[in-house]
Order: sequence, then C-alpha cells, then structure tokens
Amino acid sequence: MGKRWGLQKNLITAVQDLNIKEIKNKTSNLTPMLQQYKDIKSRYPDAILFFHIGDFYEMFLDDAEIASRALEITLTSRNRHSEKKIPMCGIPVHAAENYLTRLVRSGHRVAICEQVEDPKKAKGLVRREVVRVVTPGLITAEGSIGTKANNFLVSIKPGGSRAWGLSYLDISTGEFRVTELPGESEVLAELFRLEPAEILLPEGQKESPLVSQVKQTIPEAFLSFRPDLWWQDDRATSDLKGHLKTLSLDGFGLAGFSSGIGAAGALLSYTVETQKGETSHINCLTPYHLSDYLIIDEATKRNLELLANSLDHGRHGTLLEVLDFTVTPMGGRLLKKWILYPLRDLSKIEDRLSAVEVLKGDHSVRKGILKELRQVYDLERLVARTVLGTANGRDLLAIKESITRIPGIKEALEGLIGSIPKETRKGRLLKKIFSALDPLQDIADLIERSIRDDCPIHLREGRLIKEGFSSELDELIHIQRDGRSFIAGIEAKERERTNIPSLKVGFNKVFGYYLEISKARAFEIPDDYIRKQTLVSAERYITPELKEMESKILTAQETRLTLEYELFQGLRHQVAAAGPRIQETAAAMARLDCLSSLAEAAECYRYVRPKLDQGQEISILQGRHPVLEYALKEGFVPNDIELNHQDSQLLIITGPNMAGKSTVLRQTALIVFMAQMGSFVPAEAAQIGIVDQIFTRVGATDYLTRGQSTFMVEMNETANILHNATSQSLVILDEIGRGTSTYDGLAIAWAVAEHLLYKDKKGVKTLFATHYHELTELAKRHHRVRNMHIAVKEWEGQIVFLRSLVDGAASRSYGIQVAALAGVPEPVIKKAREILKEIERKASHNGRKAPGDCINKVRSRQYLAQMPLPLVIDQGTEFREKLLSIDINHMTPLEALNYLSELKSMAEKGQK
Repeated sequence: MGKRWGLQKNLITAVQDLNIKEIKNKTSNLTPMLQQYKDIKSRYPDAILFFHIGDFYEMFLDDAEIASRALEITLTSRNRHSEKKIPMCGIPVHAAENYLTRLVRSGHRVAICEQVEDPKKAKGLVRREVVRVVTPGLITAEGSIGTKANNFLVSIKPGGSRAWGLSYLDISTGEFRVTELPGESEVLAELFRLEPAEILLPEGQKESPLVSQVKQTIPEAFLSFRPDLWWQDDRATSDLKGHLKTLSLDGFGLAGFSSGIGAAGALLSYTVETQKGETSHINCLTPYHLSDYLIIDEATKRNLELLANSLDHGRHGTLLEVLDFTVTPMGGRLLKKWILYPLRDLSKIEDRLSAVEVLKGDHSVRKGILKELRQVYDLERLVARTVLGTANGRDLLAIKESITRIPGIKEALEGLIGSIPKETRKGRLLKKIFSALDPLQDIADLIERSIRDDCPIHLREGRLIKEGFSSELDELIHIQRDGRSFIAGIEAKERERTNIPSLKVGFNKVFGYYLEISKARAFEIPDDYIRKQTLVSAERYITPELKEMESKILTAQETRLTLEYELFQGLRHQVAAAGPRIQETAAAMARLDCLSSLAEAAECYRYVRPKLDQGQEISILQGRHPVLEYALKEGFVPNDIELNHQDSQLLIITGPNMAGKSTVLRQTALIVFMAQMGSFVPAEAAQIGIVDQIFTRVGATDYLTRGQSTFMVEMNETANILHNATSQSLVILDEIGRGTSTYDGLAIAWAVAEHLLYKDKKGVKTLFATHYHELTELAKRHHRVRNMHIAVKEWEGQIVFLRSLVDGAASRSYGIQVAALAGVPEPVIKKAREILKEIERKASHNGRKAPGDCINKVRSRQYLAQMPLPLVIDQGTEFREKLLSIDINHMTPLEALNYLSELKSMAEKGQK
C-alpha cells in the first residue's frame, strides 16, 4: 500500500472541501437521489461512498474522479449535455469486492451504502443507509488478505510518563489482544513486529511527534484518528464489558491494566462504528506481556530475515520459508506468530518441544494428521464472515467439510497420546489439543441437511437450500417445476366436477389463467365460477382455487428466492451462534498444524531437540545455518559455539570477507531463536540458557528517509544494544566502527566491546565479528574474551575458504585476494599489491605503530611516564602543561586517542 498516507490526505482534503455550495454550483436543481447521496456523503466525508443504484455501486463528484483513477475505470457524467456536469462512475455489485479491495489497498476508506428496502415496495425514493465502512485494517473479503497472513488494526494510547497502551485486532479472525509498554520506543518496536495495515490514534495526536515516528516505522500503514474521549478508561471499560458481556474485565487477565484498556476500548468503538453490525466473533480480549517473550527489535527482525528477506522483502530465503510445512491457513498464521514471539517460559517451551518430539517419532501418524488437515479450510475467517453476515453458501459448506475431518484427526491423536508413557509430560500439549477439538457434529448435520452442494456464490440467485429442509420451500419448488401439471390437474378435476368434457384451462397475459366453457354448456357451471370474459362461442371463468394457484405459479420464483434467502440467513445465524466452539476448534487445529510442521522440518533437515535451562551457557555442537543449509542443500560446514560467563563471554571473530563470519553470527542467533520458539535446531547438540533479548548489528543499512546515513544507523543500533542488553541477552555484532575513519572506528569498536564485557558488572554474551585485528588484544587483557577466526588456506596466491570456526586470531585479512575473487580487474589487483607493499615498507622504516598498538599503550599507566620527555619538552610550556594535565586513571580509550592526536598536532607544529 505504497503512498497510502499521501493518498489519504489528498482524499480527506478533497472531500472536506466539498460543501453544499460546490454541489449546487454543479447541480442548480438537485434530484431527490442526488440530495440523498449528498446527505449520506456528508456523514462520511473521509470515505469514498459506494452508492447502490440497481445493479451498480455508483460514485459521484470527487469520489468518482478519485475512484476512476485508482480503479482505471471510465469516468462519465450526469447531465452530460449540460454545462453543469456531475462526474460519476460505477462498478457492478456482483464484482464489487475486487474493486473494493483495490481501493482500500491503495489507501482509501470506502463506505458501502445499500438499498435497505425493497424498491418494489418503496413509496418514492428507496431508503439507503451505510451498512459498512471498509478500511485497510478492517478487510474481511476472501482473497483480499494472504491466506497465511494477518491483517492487523492497531490502537495506541500514548502514556507520557505512564505506561503506553497498545491493542491490536484482526477482524478477519477475531484475534483481539492488548498490552502495556513502558515507552514510545517499545511501542514503535511492537508496531514493526506486527506490521499493521492501519493504526488508530487520538485526534489530539495529529500534530504530535508520535505521528512522524509512526510513519517512519511503518511508512505504508493507514493512519486514522478519532476523538480523544474514545481512549478514556471509564468509557473504554464500559464498552468492553458491554461487548464481552461481563461484569468485570479481571476474568480476562486484565486486572491492573489501564492505558491498555483505553487502547482496546477505542479499537472496539472504531470497529463497531465501521462494521454497523454483529461482531460477536470478537469474543475475547487477551492480554500479553513482552516479558513473557524473547524480545526482538526492528534491527533484529530485519537482520535475521525471519519473515522477509532483505533483497525484495519476500519470504524466499527466510526462516519462515524453511520451517513452514503448515497445511492450513490458521496454522500458517500461528507459525508466523511463534516466530515473532519466541517464549521465555521454560515449561511452555518444553511442552512444545515434547509435542514436536512425539510427532516426529511417529511418521505415519503425523502424515495421517497432515492428510486430514489439508482438507480443512480457513475456519477462523469462515466463522468471522459468518458472524459479520458476509458468508455465502459455499462458506458454510467449507465449514461442514472442515468439521468432517475432526473425527479422523482425533482418532490419530488419541492413538499417538496412548503410546506415550503416563509418567512423562511429553503428551501434555497434545492432550490439551485433543480436548479442545469439538466434533461439532450438530453444525455439520445442520449444514448437510440444508445447503445444496451446488449452491452459487451469490445469495440472491436461489438454489441455496436442499429440498426436504422446508415444506414451504418444497411447495414453491414443486410449483415452479411442475406448474403445468398442477394446471392439468385442476382441468381434470373441474371436468369431472362439472361433467363438461370440453372444459379447458387457458392462459393469457391480460387475464392470467382461466376456465373456458362453450356457451352451450354455460348454464351448467357451478356457483363459485366467476365470469371473467365473454367470447363469441365461449365464456371464460375463474375460481378462487385457480387464482390462488395462478398467484403461486406466477410468483413462485420471486417468492422462492426471498424464502431461500431468509432461510439461509437463519442458518447462518445458527452457525454464527456456534462461533466460539468453532473458533476454539480452529485454534486447536492451528496448534496441531504448527507442531506437525516443526516435526516435519526436524525430520526433513535432521534437526535435534535442544536442551534448555535458566543458566547462562549457550553451547552448540556442529551448528548449521538453517536458511543457508536449506538453500545450499548440501556442503554446509558446521561449527561449534561456546558462550558462557566464565571464559567465553565475548568472542572476537576475525577472518577475511566472504569467509563466513556473518554466517556464524546469524546461525547462532537463529538456533537460539528456534529453540525458544519450541523448534528442534540444526546442530548435533545444543544446550541453550534462555535469553531475554537477541540484539543484532549486522550489515550496512541506511534510512535516508529518516535522515540517517549508514554510519548513523550503525551507531543508533549500537546505542540501543548498549542501553538495553542485559546479562541474559545475546548480542551479535558485525563490523562495528567500519563506517568512519580507522582510528575513530577502532576506538569505538574497542570501547563497545569492553562496555559489553563489563555491563552491569555481569557482562553480556556477545559474538563480535571484526576486521580490526587489534581487538584480538582484548583476549590478553580479559579472561572472559576469546579469540576465534574463520579458517582459510592460501594456495598459489589464492585463498580457499574452509568455512570452519577455529580458536585463535586470524593472521591476515586477505582483502586483496577477496577482491580478486570478486572479479576486480587484474591491473587493479596488481597495483593494490604494490601500494600495500609500499605502505608496509614505509610503516616499518618509520617505526609507525598500528592503531591497536596505540590503544594498548594509552591504556598502560606506565606509557606516558616512559615517554622520552626531553624530546617533547622543547615544544613549549603549553605542550608540557597539556601533557602533565592528563588524568590517565580516568580516561577512556577514545579520549586517549583524541588526546594523543592533539599532542601529535602540537608536536608537528613545533617541528615546523
């Protein structure tokens, strides 16, 4: 939905400028219909109005001009032969959903205005009302949203110095959740994780910095504003209790919530305002706390390519692509949520891992479960459409077909659970799923008895209800199908009654059905015959029975269509009443689908069950990168990683570009990530101490639209890590300080490494890949630092990447060799080697030290005292005083480098 915000602003501006005077300038005499349009439009100034006229939704004036461009349809006009033309365009009602989706996806809100009375019975103008407002965050149409994707509407209540409230809803499934966050940065991080289609804010925030921050974080999100009072705690609490039919919200786990209630209440009010009807499928408000999950920020989600790759933002080359063996839309959406919200609760993680182990262990049962699940439709969205009143006959058939798969799933699960020793907890989660699977046989039977298997998509076409379900409908079908036999039956009966063999039944458009008798026998007619027409040789009559039958025959089609629609509405209401039961079953199926998917991945890719605890150690034996291994299919070189707070808290990883440093960093993070979401992992063995957050600083990225260069983004991400990482976190750093000069960059990298090593007096588990070989000196100074490098082999002037992570520091960077491998022209490579030799020769001749040597000596308390002072004292009193004023004991490495640079400049001036 690119450029949504700009389009939205243009729409709002254009429509709000449309007042009565402008309309009258275009239509000096408004027709009643246009007057009705204008009145309804005035109540929805920020929406394009779909105005139902006959078989079309018509749009007029500015709406027509905007829609014709967005939908690429012809713009016409009323009063086309007059100077005061009225722009208009229209779309067929039966094809409206496609056009509606295109408008909403391009950043518009659409108000659907229907005829709410029968045009045949209307006296004067047909009454019309807006029955639904569709916005980017409130799309329910089938095919408008990805089957395995959520479409979230998020409401935010700014908290100032208090907690901020955030609530989100997917109206297409009924998922409704709420949380409270400490501040704006956490709210923005959660927005990035959820990627909502629409964000709801109080009107008082329109000019606040929050709006610009939200736009920068989710640039394609549609922003909506509503009165501030919608977020007030009292109003929100009352609205939520009324909708959820409860006297207190505490039963939903919301005791102690404040700003979160305000955000959820505003979101509910907005939903009721736009949907205009039943929303009972939103039957639960679920609180969640970020402290229950492994936290990932914007950079980590992007750098680890969890759901979208960094190249084209598609799913190819992502963790989701590797793990997704789900066969239902519900399971696909849940798997994405498990990836975005890994757990920290050891008991819940173990339950998932145990379920995956059981499913992985019985291939045939798992295949049987997946076979049944493949026949299950998107029950969550089917229920939502049923409750919202947009489900058709085929939707109900899909619900029935899905329900028929439940017995087979339960049977397979029962056998699987029965094989698990009772003394273990391995089957606990599977037992919960088994219990949550409601057979729903009553709903399946109802749909089976009522809905025709060949029912059409559109509800007004008839052929919805099976014969035998309604005697009244059966009679109409019989009359419509066998009308002539009914008439023939009346003719035979009347001949026998009157004893007039020549009596016959006829029909014409003027009089309808009639009984015709020759004039010679007219005196023999019964008393209930009513003369209708006299001919030369015959008389025509009607009877009450014949008129009743005529009425039935002539109106059977229309009556049948009306009755079928009414019966279908009743059926849909009955199914909607069972919505909570169906939703619970759908949720159980989704969990089973996810667990089966992880079991399938574990078997397919040779993953192992990780061991998790509350300790501080991360030990991975022969770990592999799940995405690269999947892409390469074979030939991936595994590596060991050991992180702890004793002797391997900070790993300095060196080696040439392309050797695989970033791969090792990412695979470590992904293995921890997978373990805490309840997945088996790509390794021979893994011991994972649960982490609270994974931070990553990888690659070169800029946000020019935010006014941030590559180096600024690097420093912002680094600052976030330094402020928020804890002793339970895992930090992944790749090439800190490379965006600036060598001396500045090295100083920053060194300072960052030491800060993480001693943060909060405990330190943080950190993998630090760098080209600054000087950082390897840290291992000599700190016993918790360990040097490792990616092994390479040099052969005939070329290098071979061994991809293996081994102890010790790399001896060289091999930058020129890597450039040659990348295809840099040979003359350039040759010249580079010559220049490198000259630089090394001059450095050796002049006795120059590398930047790392400078840092090492600056950090030594004896260094300045051992300087050959007679050589510098002659530079003058100012130089001497500056030198003697240094407080060595309280200098950081960066300050020391800066001081040294100043002294060098003064010395150079003195030499001149």
